[in-house]
Amino acid sequence: MEFAVQLRGSFETVLEAARWTEDRGLSAFAVPDHYLQRGDQPNKAAYDHLVHLAALTRETSSIDLVSLVSPVTFRHPAVLYKMAVTIDEVSSGRFVLGIGTGWLDEEFEVYGLPYPDTATRYEMLEECLQYLRAATAPGEHGFEGEHYKLASFDPHPHPKNLRLLVGGSGKVKTPRLAGVYADEFNVYGGGPDEFAEKAATARKAAVEAGRDPSTLFMSSAGPAIAAEHESDYRRLLEKLAELTKQTPEHIEETYEKRQWPHGHGSKPAEMMAALEEAGCQRFYLQMFAAAPDDFDTILDAYRG
Repeated sequence: MEFAVQLRGSFETVLEAARWTEDRGLSAFAVPDHYLQRGDQPNKAAYDHLVHLAALTRETSSIDLVSLVSPVTFRHPAVLYKMAVTIDEVSSGRFVLGIGTGWLDEEFEVYGLPYPDTATRYEMLEECLQYLRAATAPGEHGFEGEHYKLASFDPHPHPKNLRLLVGGSGKVKTPRLAGVYADEFNVYGGGPDEFAEKAATARKAAVEAGRDPSTLFMSSAGPAIAAEHESDYRRLLEKLAELTKQTPEHIEETYEKRQWPHGHGSKPAEMMAALEEAGCQRFYLQMFAAAPDDFDTILDAYRG
């Protein structure tokens, strides 16, 4: 299994993490797309992640740079197309554009962004994916739906290696959209059985769409808290509890219930191995609660 890192913050923060990711030989660095850090932290700085990713193209040379993921309501597909092919160009084909329906209600409310109901957002997501496929494929394709329209012409530039990622925790619609349109399906959360079930749904959708299901790259992500030694694990757990204003006991209960890989000793690596057995090819370690000094400790525990 490949390992990757997901982190947010100031450019200094993401730059340090991206360089560490590359130095450790990991496969990718991802940034989430939120205009608030969290709904309960409205005064904490949040940046436009696509701009950060564009800047990181000039500071890295080998890792994939991943949007994980952008809410479809943030930007019109034409804007996403132009930003994505531009980042694809300056990164020499290392950019992965992730798109989802959005879920953090507060960021839409406080900024006055459109936030239709869930069913409508799924409609918009599918149309956005259709629009992007039409815009990035050579030739005059065009697209017209209920929400978006692209004239029948051949948009330029064509990307070098732009890949589309669909991510989320949905059990039916999200896997279907990934199977039909995406290059990568990021299954958020859940254990091996849930991962395998959603992956199977996506592959079935790919076959029905006339695609080779083996070309669909499968990944997952989760908050990273692990260490070889129990004392280090407990320290990281206390740090996360302080940050989230939850008790360590509640955090551990949540991780066990959702089967997020965590713990100390051999447990983190064994949980990762089970996910790999279920078909996961890359795992994004969400280092949101970790200091850079903890990155090596966490990664080594997951690698085993």
